[in-house]
Amino acid sequence: MLRFDFVTLKLFVAIADEGRLTAAAEREHLAVAAVSKRVSDLEALVGTELLYRRPRGVELTPAGRAFLHHARRILEDVARMQAELSEYGEGVRGHVRIHSNTSAIIAFLPQDLSAFALTYPQIKIDLQERTSSEAITAVRDGVADIGIFASHVAADELEVKPYRRDQLVLVTPQDHPLAVHQQLHLHQAAEYDFVGLQQDTSLQSLLHEQASQAGRTLRMRIQVRSFDAICRMIHYGMGVGVLPQQTLYRDLKDLKLCMIPLADEWAKRELVVGMRHYATLPLVARHLVDHLLAPHTPEQPL
Repeated sequence: MLRFDFVTLKLFVAIADEGRLTAAAEREHLAVAAVSKRVSDLEALVGTELLYRRPRGVELTPAGRAFLHHARRILEDVARMQAELSEYGEGVRGHVRIHSNTSAIIAFLPQDLSAFALTYPQIKIDLQERTSSEAITAVRDGVADIGIFASHVAADELEVKPYRRDQLVLVTPQDHPLAVHQQLHLHQAAEYDFVGLQQDTSLQSLLHEQASQAGRTLRMRIQVRSFDAICRMIHYGMGVGVLPQQTLYRDLKDLKLCMIPLADEWAKRELVVGMRHYATLPLVARHLVDHLLAPHTPEQPL
């Protein structure tokens, strides 16, 4: 009977995902030489080539594709076994890794995680702020147990469930010409300068995409690193910006800003919770997912 170790199985899956031995080595925290040796030993064990070596990476042979299919199933079965056995542990303890976009961290997670911590004080939560795309990648690669991100961003291979909805609004100074509107479409603001986020976030991509579909181009006068910085730039007349409504109550109270809901259908965003497979999550992570997805009372404006 052939004997395989789980490190090699995980490594082969990483090689298939990344397409390069160096990238797989970084992902699995191994030296490239050790990765190459494991692959050679694996091919010797099964008696056939599993990878085509190319100048710019590797490709799976037909045998490699078959091996990958079984390797994924084995690893998923082991993860499911660990998840089920964890229910028999002594008490509920452990830690959960979450990567979330900024909108959820500001608007929803403080209240949700605080309530969870009161119920499960022995569970440690490791929360990292990331863009939606980065959160999806982290879950897919096993760096995070749970991701929270915008639903319009492609999350192939992940199991996703609805979490919260938010409304995108145009934020302007109180004396801005657009401040008289009760609601408006994004293209109506396209003639003005915009303040946006510096990094390539899902929100920025969505705005540029929707403006382009309407035949307009957004003029990004200033790009900064946070929602708070956007609001301060708008307060001092540097432009207008689009932000999730739930993140703005504090800033509207402190700064002279006006919030105008966008009437575009896409401006009603949905945030989702994503994971590789709910059934294979450790018990503590499933408890957190259940808590996040439970019916809730909307938070009232301050």
